[in-house]
Order: sequence, then structure tokens, then C-alpha cells
Amino acid sequence: MMAETQVALVEDDTGMRERISRVVDADPSLSLAYSATNASDILHWLVDNPVDVLLVDLGLPDRPGLQVISQCRNMQPACAVMVLSIFGDEANMVQAFEAGASGYLLKDGTEADLATHIRHLRAGGSPMSPVIARKLLRRWQAHSGGAPREQAAAKAAGTPTVAPERLSPREFEVLDLVSRGFTYVEVGVQMGVSASTVQTHIRNIYGKLDVHNKSEAVFEARNLGWLP
Repeated sequence: MMAETQVALVEDDTGMRERISRVVDADPSLSLAYSATNASDILHWLVDNPVDVLLVDLGLPDRPGLQVISQCRNMQPACAVMVLSIFGDEANMVQAFEAGASGYLLKDGTEADLATHIRHLRAGGSPMSPVIARKLLRRWQAHSGGAPREQAAAKAAGTPTVAPERLSPREFEVLDLVSRGFTYVEVGVQMGVSASTVQTHIRNIYGKLDVHNKSEAVFEARNLGWLP
């Protein structure tokens, strides 16, 4: 049985923070390890306290939540970060994923599914509100539609293109299993490693392929002929 998922939260709105805390406390598979009201507090706490999941509000009073995401990813690479925000615009969404977030939920007044989303995140998923998923899909479709044309034009013009860094054998194995629909937990079981180790491999893959989610990683790897 998987151990309790340790969750930390940074949210400056008292009412929202209390509602999220109640949801986490009510789920036996989750444990609220820490709740902060500002960026400085949560970052100071994270230095000595590893957690599985960090929930981040983007509109914090002392510094942007994007900085919290980025610094958390540097301090705790195995920690999965999920945004909880009122901001549903593309700029904030893209910046959050670029900073290292793996999920993005809008504060729509319903927390009924939050515990499920946290468990999904811990298992290697990328929970998103439907509007965020649609925006990400449109952006990915635009990118994937334009990339081949740009690469063809560069080739025709004799312009050199930069090849992505080759994946390690373990990273190839992880990406192959993920492309076939296995969750991070299932990949870990097949490879004999922990889910957090799988997440570390995934983040390395994202960095080498310059992508921000599993769909983009699989798409790029197939374009490069690394996956069938």
C-alpha cells in the first residue's frame, strides 16, 4: 500500500486555504504537512521538509507563485506541483508549466474532486481544469502543426537545426511505457523503481526534448523516430 501523500499548500486567501485543508484532511490517503500564507514562508519550510505534492496559488502577496514553483522544483525535484488559481489566461498557464507545474486547476468554488486530482498528480498524471486543457491542446496543436513546416524550411535553406540531447536507456524505457498509457506508479512497478524516480526521469526527458507535458514528449520523440 502506498504511504500517505504528503501535501503542502501556499494560499493567502483564508477561506480558500481552510476549504482546501479540509478536503485534504478528510481523505485518509492524504496528509496536510504544512499550510502557508505567503511565498517566503513556504520556501523557507520546504528547505528542510520534503513533500510529495505542493499546491500553489499564483497570486501571493510577497512574490509571484511562479517563483515558488520554480524554486520548489530546484529544491525538491521529486515534488509534483499543482497550481490552484483564479487566473485562467494562457500567459499564466504557459509560465506555470514552464516553471515546473504538472497540474493546473481553476478556483471555481468546487473542491469536491480536489483529493482525486491530488492522487492523480501523485500517480504521474497532469490534472487540469477543462478550460486549461483546451487552451493547452490548442497551443500544442498550433506548435505541432507549425514545427514540421519550420524544420522543412530550415532544411531547404541550409540552416542547421539543433538536435535534442539523446535520452538515456532508462529514459527511453520510461517514455516508451508512458507512451503506451501506463501511469508513473505502473511504470515504476515494471521497472522496479519508485514513482518519484520515474518522475525524475520524466522531468529529465522534458528538459532534453524542451517540452512541458507527456503528450508533447511523446509527439517529439515520435517525430525524431525514437518511438514507433
